[in-house]
Amino acid sequence: MKQFLFVMICVFALIIGLYPLIYVFVEHKNTFLGSKSPEILQNQIWKLAFFAHIIFGGLSLFIGWRQFGSQFRNKHLQLHRIIGKTYIVSVLISSVSAIYMGIYANGGVISSAGFICLGVVWLSTTWVGVIQIRKGNVINHRKLMIYSYACTFAAVTLRLWYPLLKSITQDPDNSYLAVAWLCWLPNLLVAYFINKKNLTGN
Repeated sequence: MKQFLFVMICVFALIIGLYPLIYVFVEHKNTFLGSKSPEILQNQIWKLAFFAHIIFGGLSLFIGWRQFGSQFRNKHLQLHRIIGKTYIVSVLISSVSAIYMGIYANGGVISSAGFICLGVVWLSTTWVGVIQIRKGNVINHRKLMIYSYACTFAAVTLRLWYPLLKSITQDPDNSYLAVAWLCWLPNLLVAYFINKKNLTGN
């Protein structure tokens, strides 16, 4: 069961990690950009932040799952470090972009607060994780990177929660407000229990 769940996480991460490619092949009015006002679309800083967020967020999602698993880590330590550095840089760029974009989130204050908080937690857990490994605190580093990837995985859970809630409630606007928080808070709860299980060894 544990292996099956890990495989499912990997599959979703790989599929959604490639999501930015949609902006190459699909007309922008038929994508998320179609939901934004002309004023926002004319904001060059917002557009730069948007593309930085989806490109580097997609990359962090696409490669981040490979960092988990002691067998791979022990066998390919140098590759683990290369992937880790790439992941960290990608998250730093994507999270800062996400915090800026959160100010302009669809749905107003509630969704803005949700996405900004996600960006802050994502940035913080990743950066503190870097500090911990530089100090040689491997266990704390692993715990924080699990929290970090739980935030990264919000890209997946957002795309699972939103259509589910929308189909149940028939209320896309309020569903989006809920998803601004649901896409990451439950992920952090799962990460907490994973860390607790790893700590106790049960």
